[in-house]
Amino acid sequence: MSGPRSLLFVPGNREDMLGKAPRSGADALILDLEDSVPVAEKARARDIAHDYIGLNGSRHVLYVRVNAISTGWLEADLEAIVRPGLAAVRLAMTDSAATVREVDRLIGEREARAGMPPGSVRICPSLETARGVWNAHEICAASPRVNAVSCGTAQDGDLQADLGYQWSPEGTEVLYVRSRVLLAAKAAGVAHVLDGTYARIRDEDGLRQCCETVRRLGYRGKSCIHPAQVPVVNGIFMPTARELDYYRRVIEAFDAAVARGSAATTVDGTMVDYAMVDTARRVMAWAESAARGGRGHE
Repeated sequence: MSGPRSLLFVPGNREDMLGKAPRSGADALILDLEDSVPVAEKARARDIAHDYIGLNGSRHVLYVRVNAISTGWLEADLEAIVRPGLAAVRLAMTDSAATVREVDRLIGEREARAGMPPGSVRICPSLETARGVWNAHEICAASPRVNAVSCGTAQDGDLQADLGYQWSPEGTEVLYVRSRVLLAAKAAGVAHVLDGTYARIRDEDGLRQCCETVRRLGYRGKSCIHPAQVPVVNGIFMPTARELDYYRRVIEAFDAAVARGSAATTVDGTMVDYAMVDTARRVMAWAESAARGGRGHE
């Protein structure tokens, strides 16, 4: 369950924003080379990202959102950014396992040239089309570099345009999409599933409702487009004090039962056995990871 709760997008050509972004409190930063960067600024954004990653070391968890393979810009993006200090590539508009395998190969070549251990850079596919959501399991299973996946549910985003639904803060219209991505990821062994951005920057109540909805489904983080969204996301995507108290007591009660020769007990009137204790231990591990700012995913 470990991984970043909040991932803040920062336009790769905006050095002023990059300088401020680490103070946002986000668990990870996503340097964007894709939609937020004008075509005329792509080359400059790559240069800025290259230098920023080089100076980062291990201070911050850095992702870079690269351009889709269909644009013809992907290889130049990877050439600039695959270097020590980069945690993962956010792969925009992923719609097939073949794309993930090709990006895996391209990253591996550049890791070798940079003297980096194989597999240093992870891949986080972003599923933003009907085809991508449909192929979610194959995409998540396509490479051992895939340790997280994002479901692109942003208002008026590519997925909405592709499917034609009407967006709402409660997200009823994308319940199946989110559930399909979550199930596919878990079946493929990808534990960290992220929700897409929330476009209404000043709508804190709507953001909170959206986060609570996907958190109940099993999502463990969300992308942010503004620093003001980070505290809400961080606060929701971690166990509450009540949950931690309950699961701590579940573990203690079960351990005591095992010591007495039993494999079951009750806590607050609810039966507890091995499966429930496994859930409790996972939640406690999630809390520890969240307290470290999600760095357990590396």
